[in-house]
Amino acid sequence: MSKKVLIIEDNIDIRENVVEILELANYQVFEAADGKQGVELAQEHKPDLILCDIMMPELDGYGVLYLLSKNPETSNIPFVFLTAKAERLDLRKGMDMGADDYLTKPFDGVELLNAVESRLRKKQTQHNFYSKALDRLNTLIKDTNGLTELKKIINERKIRRLRKNEVVYYEGDKGKGLYLLISGKVKSIKIATDGRELMTGIYCADDYMGISAMLTNEVHSDTATALENCEFCLIPKELLEELLNQYPDIARELVKLLSKNIREKEEQLLQMAYDSVRKKMAEAMIRLHTQQIEGEDNFKITREDLAALTGMATETVSRTLSDFKDEGLIEKKGSVITVLDLDSLTEMKN
Repeated sequence: MSKKVLIIEDNIDIRENVVEILELANYQVFEAADGKQGVELAQEHKPDLILCDIMMPELDGYGVLYLLSKNPETSNIPFVFLTAKAERLDLRKGMDMGADDYLTKPFDGVELLNAVESRLRKKQTQHNFYSKALDRLNTLIKDTNGLTELKKIINERKIRRLRKNEVVYYEGDKGKGLYLLISGKVKSIKIATDGRELMTGIYCADDYMGISAMLTNEVHSDTATALENCEFCLIPKELLEELLNQYPDIARELVKLLSKNIREKEEQLLQMAYDSVRKKMAEAMIRLHTQQIEGEDNFKITREDLAALTGMATETVSRTLSDFKDEGLIEKKGSVITVLDLDSLTEMKN
């Protein structure tokens, strides 16, 4: 079955050209000459992707995106802006509002098809990820009605993207809900009284963040920052609270996850306090190695982040990594580390 694409563009030449190219590529195309008509067509046909001009009569592109984002049936449709204005401010406004991508006019057929195919692939990747994550929930949640409702909530959430070093939430912020990391890595840190960063966790794809703040109804106790470009979705606190009250199985599983997080942080604090430098580093190498996506044999982490993770000085980190490299335990090129002898590191840790 061909994918459905909606093009909202007031310039008839551009609109007809886009329609022609997409139909030649076997897409089912709907077209609108203004924002108001575009919203109506989106609500009627539920397209797989929307291409929308910014500057239009009746209702501009920002208004279209705003209205569609408020409707649960259209809020998760990938949205690409078409704009002749390449100023960063205009593009940033659209992305901040939730647009997935943009094309700057004039563009050719190859650029158009690449943008469309890229967005649809990302949408399929999201669907596959959710399917995997929700299949895992099947083994945890015994109440099928509760599982169905949780699936519905997660599937309706829109993917949010962060670039490296951008913040997910700050220490002291009130919890907005549960964060599900889809791709990339996120670190959580606390600032010690002496000004040093202490890393309280590293999160990878399929991990949940913000459980403690949500369940305890308190502010976040640490700051979560992207270690690399990442994607996540936020499940709002209000929806989760309603679900937790109605389906106790889900509440029990979240409490288990919270308990696991607390136990891991307690172990980390004990290691920082009592373990030797080599044992701390071995633990960190094993932890980062096992968090890698299947098929990847190395990980990337800065000397400063390793210091925050292990509670060591950066100079000590550098010296210990050099020792590990000389002993053939790891390979290190810049900030990229490959574990060569997992058995020896495991023995050292134990």
